[in-house]
Amino acid sequence: MNIILLGYMGSGKSSVAKQLSIKIEKTYLDLDAEIEKIEKNTISEIFEQKGEIYFRKKEFEVLKHIIATKKYFVLSLGGGTPCYSDVMDFLKEQEHCITIYLDTNNIVLTHRLFKEKEQRPLISHLETKELLNEFIRKHLFERAHYYNQAAIKIKVEEKTVDEILEEILLQLF
Repeated sequence: MNIILLGYMGSGKSSVAKQLSIKIEKTYLDLDAEIEKIEKNTISEIFEQKGEIYFRKKEFEVLKHIIATKKYFVLSLGGGTPCYSDVMDFLKEQEHCITIYLDTNNIVLTHRLFKEKEQRPLISHLETKELLNEFIRKHLFERAHYYNQAAIKIKVEEKTVDEILEEILLQLF
């Protein structure tokens, strides 16, 4: 079974996926990192030079390639990945994949993301915590439909990575 973590940026997908892959001895993959390797550019540069529409098409293309060619992995998606094209429908059709939504509230996300907003193209222009919080609340509302289609939902909030891993493992095995 391949495990795919999804959720909003800052929800802990990469951190949890890395640790989960070690714990269950599977390869760790990060969709954004895979895209950067192929494009030979950072996600920020791709957004800036080619735009979001190009990025979203490339993102789905790389996701399909990973699922078709790799085995035994834990993959962290980008925050918007499940919300474009037919990504969630595609993932639900994959018999050998299970999706896990790391559900985090807007207050926790605002706190985490404000410190690193310069590295995130979608929020780098937001100058205050209040503007960031409004942006996140709007996005979470828009994306909830997609995120909630995941096979497993884990409330993250203020849990440690170990606590999240324990909850995932209980639901998986």
